[in-house]
Amino acid sequence: MDQIQQIVKLVDGVLGPAVIGTYLHGSAVLGGLRPASDLDVLVVSRRRMDERQRRTLLGRLLGMSGSGDSLRPVELTVVVQSEVRPWRYPPTCDFLYGEWLRAEYEAGEVPRPEPMSDLALLITMTLAGNHPLTGPRPAKVLAPVPHTDLILASVAGIPTLLDDLDGDTRNVLLTFARIWTTLATGQIRSKDAAADWALARLPPEHRPALEHARQLYLNCGYSEESWSDALRAQVRPHVNRVLAEIDQCRRLSGHFAR
Repeated sequence: MDQIQQIVKLVDGVLGPAVIGTYLHGSAVLGGLRPASDLDVLVVSRRRMDERQRRTLLGRLLGMSGSGDSLRPVELTVVVQSEVRPWRYPPTCDFLYGEWLRAEYEAGEVPRPEPMSDLALLITMTLAGNHPLTGPRPAKVLAPVPHTDLILASVAGIPTLLDDLDGDTRNVLLTFARIWTTLATGQIRSKDAAADWALARLPPEHRPALEHARQLYLNCGYSEESWSDALRAQVRPHVNRVLAEIDQCRRLSGHFAR
């Protein structure tokens, strides 16, 4: 049984008839899985999970998600339908599992319901990808996200991304390119397609860092990633330029903050 089938079986076993639908999103539906891509799954439920369900789902995911040759990292998000349809911002996430949270979960933390602006992006990708693993088509289950809320969600994570720039350079640069693309076009593209869009609009001196991040994304796992000193020196100037473009998009949209 492949990893996606295992995730579906796990969700059905833990949540049972509360599951309305299970949907693939992210790289798998936007442009294809790359060497370091997560398996991104959104679950829409009829009600919030109880404590036993949270602990059971978390425990199983810790053993089912990885970063080796046989297991991809899993990002699994559970939302209660009534909390995202009709749509409101910020939306509430009922349960979130991701490998970047593994240390906290192994230390005893359990995912709890909390506001999560990224759900606006996840739901938009789910609707665009239109890839149910179980249940009806996502358009029958989820409400579309207004463009203004897509802008809010896109820029909400910028401070965290800046904090992660040195440790997760490739993903931060690609995510900034995606934010710029989304604000300018209203579409969420794959990371490499967003990089292509941004590269075509950047002056030559600001392209090398993003070009390198794009090649790493397409061809390399994290253990193979390397940055020369010359490229490292170009990262901050590149980010400053892209953030200026993002700010300009926000100004043109007439949107600053809610």
